[in-house]
Amino acid sequence: MDILRRYPEGGQILKELIQNAEDAGATEVKFLFDDTRYGTESLWSKEMALHQGPALYAYNNAVFTPEDWNGIQEIARSRKKDDPLKVGRFGIGFNSVYHITDLPCIFSGDQIGMLDPHQVLFGRHESGQCWNIKTDSKEIYELADQFAPFFGIFESTKETFTQGYFPGTIFRFPLRVEPSLLSNNLYNKDKVLELYESFRADADTVLLFLKNVQKVSLHVREADGSEKLLFRVTASENKSGKHDRPNCIKILEKAIDGYCKGIPSNSITCVTYNVNIGVEDESVKETQTSSWLVCNSVGGRGICTELDFLADELKFVPTIGISMPLYSNGAEKGASSDFSGKAFCFLPLPPGEESKTGLPVHISGFFGLTDNRRSIKWRELDQWRDPAAVWNELLVKNVVPKAYATLILEAIERMETEKIPDFTLSAESIYRVWPDIDKTRTHWKPVIEPLLKELFQNAVIYSTANCWLKEADVNFTEIDESKEYAKTILSYLQCSGTQIAKVPYNVAAAFQVPVNNSKPVKKVTPALLRQVLRKCGHKGPVEEKLHLLEFVLADEAYSDLLGLELLPLQNETFIHFSSSVSDKDAVYITSDEFPRALFPGLEGRLLSEDLPPKILTALKKASTSRGNSCDCIFLFTETYHVADRF
Repeated sequence: MDILRRYPEGGQILKELIQNAEDAGATEVKFLFDDTRYGTESLWSKEMALHQGPALYAYNNAVFTPEDWNGIQEIARSRKKDDPLKVGRFGIGFNSVYHITDLPCIFSGDQIGMLDPHQVLFGRHESGQCWNIKTDSKEIYELADQFAPFFGIFESTKETFTQGYFPGTIFRFPLRVEPSLLSNNLYNKDKVLELYESFRADADTVLLFLKNVQKVSLHVREADGSEKLLFRVTASENKSGKHDRPNCIKILEKAIDGYCKGIPSNSITCVTYNVNIGVEDESVKETQTSSWLVCNSVGGRGICTELDFLADELKFVPTIGISMPLYSNGAEKGASSDFSGKAFCFLPLPPGEESKTGLPVHISGFFGLTDNRRSIKWRELDQWRDPAAVWNELLVKNVVPKAYATLILEAIERMETEKIPDFTLSAESIYRVWPDIDKTRTHWKPVIEPLLKELFQNAVIYSTANCWLKEADVNFTEIDESKEYAKTILSYLQCSGTQIAKVPYNVAAAFQVPVNNSKPVKKVTPALLRQVLRKCGHKGPVEEKLHLLEFVLADEAYSDLLGLELLPLQNETFIHFSSSVSDKDAVYITSDEFPRALFPGLEGRLLSEDLPPKILTALKKASTSRGNSCDCIFLFTETYHVADRF
């Protein structure tokens, strides 16, 4: 069947069912493989016996609406496509279950429905049958075996049928055990467990961008009736911020409603909240936890005319979510250094190269997907005018940067105010969220420039004085911290009122991106140190002075040494570098041919001999460079000796 080729097997099948639960407003989803074989005596027809064996169940705690009952029967088209608020807007996503079964069954509220795409079980041209557990109780009682799979499952009991209502939804997918016209794909317990394993691969992020579903679990019921939990993932908030997420979702829903109603707005609505993800794996008897900061946003109607036009045409909404990891398993607090961001369309796209963004954040959006729903559509030569592909590019360019910047700025604010008390955000973890331009994938590069433009307008650089400042207010240091003088120089500059910041490569590279008429960033250089020394002087110990001297000599700008009290003498004092060439101001550098012993009592006129080799070499070089501020330094050589000066 053509539709089945659009939907790959594996964990994606479970995601489609989670997606439908999310649409319905459910907060919990459970999957159960049931190895029970039910009776075959009292059935609608003898052909139904084929579907009384092992099955996969999916439960959620929302109840089908009349529209849901109508929409689920549309195998080739989606009722949801006219409702842009629904994640499962492609409705036909439900068809992925036909990889598993030929007879999907649904029990929700007061009805049980069975879908027959082959149209043979319930009569010719009949695509299914529906029973009301209140009004059809007599027939349900007579067909006891047929309805037995719905007793004692997910809290559905005989009393449920007596009362005539189940407050949730149970899907039952009897495994295909014989080839059919729909598919030759046969399923058994091992295949279902493989499906479970496929789902586990990204289960730790499956709830990250969902508004409703907060718990998903995987179960198995053996043929003897024993049942066990295999795996569970939950999303929760910190106790101190338990109202943050619900309140944020209300703000988002209001913004989405306004957009769909055509209410003009030139701004992007952004909300940020914390989400904790817990993953319980019974096979290893441990619970892994991770925490995320999530920013969700809705573009305003008016930020981009073409985006608005396509939204109306495609029934899409410009929503974007961005998330950064905060910590995992109680390990080092702060974002994981090896974190690799992926693309989501509310739920994670299947693992693979196509889902990678090259950005250090996860990005979810109301993206237009390829037919198989495995990847985001992008404009290629053969689909340059594809509306969904154009939409995706506009969404990336117009909405993602603002949401991304808001996430970073909110992380900074929370670090300052400690709004997330269970752990500590650090400048390092926030810097990791900045994009690495070299690693960013092609389709996501349009995010970079507008993102940086937004960031550069704010205090996003953390100084060594432990405060966040704008880029223009700091001097970036690239000094190798293994250098002996590094600590002295940075400490001196900081104590002198100079704001210093050290940033990682990705942040430093970001400042090389031309954004508007941005000026080159200020750096810690020998010239800066000389400038500060002239203004503030230095009264520290000899060792510090020598560290400062080594750095100010590093760029060989000897003409800029004038006035610095850093010239070390043999009598352990320091004098100013001078441009004077008079004898009384002269400082001499001794040599092997003219050692200090030849000049007793002149320690106040001789350069210190106890200098690091780099400093001594630089000062000798300065002494031979006439016409600069080091004219007061003279090196004794065979051609320039004592008799010339004394």
